[in-house]
Amino acid sequence: MSPHVHLCLVLHNHQPIGNFDGVFEQAYQDSYLPFLEVFEPYDALNISLHTSGPLMLWMAERHPEYLDRVRLLVEAGRIEIVGGPQYEPILTMLPRRDRVGQIQSYNSWLQRNLGVTPAGMWMPERVWESGLTADVAAAGIRYTVLDDYHFKSAGMAEEELRSYFVVEDQGQLLRVFPGSEQLRYTIPFRPAHETIDYLRGIAHSNPGAVMTFGDDGEKFGTWPDTKSHVYDEGWLRSFFDALTENQEWLHTVTLAESIQNAAPAGKAYLPDCSYREMTVWSLPAESQEILDDVSHAMEEDERWGHLESFVRGGFWRNFKVKYEETNEMYARMMHVSDRLAKAEASGHDAGELAEIRDHLYRGQCNCPYWHGAFGGIYLPHLRNAIYEHLIQADTLLQEIEGTLHTVSATAGDYDYDGQQEIRLSNESMVAWIDPAQGGRMYEWDLRGINHNLLATLQRRPEAYHRKVLAGPSAAGGDVASIHDRVVFKQEGLDQMIQYDRYARKSLMDHFFDNEATLESVSRGESPERGDFVDLPFEAKLRRGSDRVQAQLRRDGNAWGIPITLTKAVTLQQDSGNLSVTYLLENLPPASPLHFAVEWNFAGLPSGADDRYFSDVDGNQLGQLGERLDLQDVHGLSLSDRWLGVDIDLRTDRESGVWAFPVETVSQSEAGFELVHQSVCVMPHWIITADAEGRWAVTIDIATRCESTIEVQQHDHVNV
Repeated sequence: MSPHVHLCLVLHNHQPIGNFDGVFEQAYQDSYLPFLEVFEPYDALNISLHTSGPLMLWMAERHPEYLDRVRLLVEAGRIEIVGGPQYEPILTMLPRRDRVGQIQSYNSWLQRNLGVTPAGMWMPERVWESGLTADVAAAGIRYTVLDDYHFKSAGMAEEELRSYFVVEDQGQLLRVFPGSEQLRYTIPFRPAHETIDYLRGIAHSNPGAVMTFGDDGEKFGTWPDTKSHVYDEGWLRSFFDALTENQEWLHTVTLAESIQNAAPAGKAYLPDCSYREMTVWSLPAESQEILDDVSHAMEEDERWGHLESFVRGGFWRNFKVKYEETNEMYARMMHVSDRLAKAEASGHDAGELAEIRDHLYRGQCNCPYWHGAFGGIYLPHLRNAIYEHLIQADTLLQEIEGTLHTVSATAGDYDYDGQQEIRLSNESMVAWIDPAQGGRMYEWDLRGINHNLLATLQRRPEAYHRKVLAGPSAAGGDVASIHDRVVFKQEGLDQMIQYDRYARKSLMDHFFDNEATLESVSRGESPERGDFVDLPFEAKLRRGSDRVQAQLRRDGNAWGIPITLTKAVTLQQDSGNLSVTYLLENLPPASPLHFAVEWNFAGLPSGADDRYFSDVDGNQLGQLGERLDLQDVHGLSLSDRWLGVDIDLRTDRESGVWAFPVETVSQSEAGFELVHQSVCVMPHWIITADAEGRWAVTIDIATRCESTIEVQQHDHVNV
């Protein structure tokens, strides 16, 4: 057999639910459109193209001419459309009904709009578990692309990975192409001849081999520095020229053509895995550092080439442990999915359920559920978008169930931790309380604007913080992969790294030293003198004709002094207000104690004049990014005219109030940046017991939503 090789070029184009319109447009102009324009004249070249549902829907609305051009290339046999789950969820995160449903939903859309029903699919983030095989096959899919890393983790040698393989589960078969990590790192970061030389070597050693490149289309123009490299400096044309010049032995083919023309290399059973970098990112920060140190120490060892494939990182599902906020979104999504399944079984109108299902599917988009080289969970607008759709789905479900206009209190293990949580609900809001974690409120949904005020993020160590502390560096070579760049988007980030001892939630009960200040508390330098902030409370639910109440009580201590703390959270029917009454008992006489209640508000960012604090008289006190140290006041208001919400916090006794922004130093593809996550508001008191050793305060929170407010677009980094 004469030396030749088949090359499957598989592009994955994606923008997540909730990303800004300007980001979609910039990626279109920088990546998707210019790639198509360069590709069109090269008649001898074929590719497989996956465009995620969120991006495809945007293109259909904003740039239908792009889809027309793609359709012509499909009809000419030069582009194979690759399907997948409609809104790009991690499939292992979903119940089976949603895995199959998302894939079939997108296949139906592609058939209606492009006239094709894909036989292949893109596996989001190449997160794989064997149990997916039967579900993917049941959805009508015959083949997909993973990474060669999956196969190497099963003990296979790189020389064996020269075609596709068959995987099996419960008698169902799926064909899987191993995407080459070598090609992922040379395309487009190295000169075109390096890729050609690599493939020529394979053509001689394995004539007839099928090699697969499967990676993000954004690396052709959207990733940092790639637009000038790929287009202005002509890398893509040089690559396509090289493929064309060598087409006698180097054949670019689609995945479908490979299936038709070549037999599988054999059967494989792949471990639960994802691409190599993802397995590292899913590890705890300390474990990442250890793995990184060991890997670098072993690089020069002659045994490393044989050992590297057996050195694995973590498991994608552990992002739900690494980031408690991921588990909160996941649990909220599962709650909606379960209720939707029950509504469907009860025979509710199919049209109404279709709208709810679409919101659910949008709320499953994977990007804010994890974090790696991209912003992911650290980007508030992506977290907010997930909750927006899940809250809307929840509200519509309650509407068809006939429970929306009632006030209710229920208990259940809503976050899958083996403990009971509390859900308080009325027409205006839903409050979720965790008695086992300090009786804190961990989600607070405002239905009027479909917004979770507690879509917050705790500041925690990340392995890349070592790079931040070491300072920026210049990358060598023509252009650097996002995995290799160390770029600061602003100065002084090394001074802004800070970690939180506890989650940034609400109804967090603190005892501080009497001398504690705004500065010491905001920087986490004031020691916690009580044991109320994260230890269990006893809980009781009380239900009345027009209100419900969660009563939480803990016999704890502060400074070693036994204290009983009770907080009662009350929600009335048809009210946008939440009332919390605190009672502290067994306080020592004549011993002033410093007590504070922490509230956090997410989605109210800093840096704009239409997002501001006000005092109880309506006088503006500055933007929401300001730090406030108020004395002897009865409350504070937060307003966001863009989001359309006013939040008035009032106390029935004079209070000090601290307010400060919670900001993270996090990584995105563009570099390291400071991201505003939430506003912390903390009323606090130097309390003195009455004659019976008691002290009490009531905190009322009034919320007003303007659901019809016109939403403006604000610039943000791409994802």
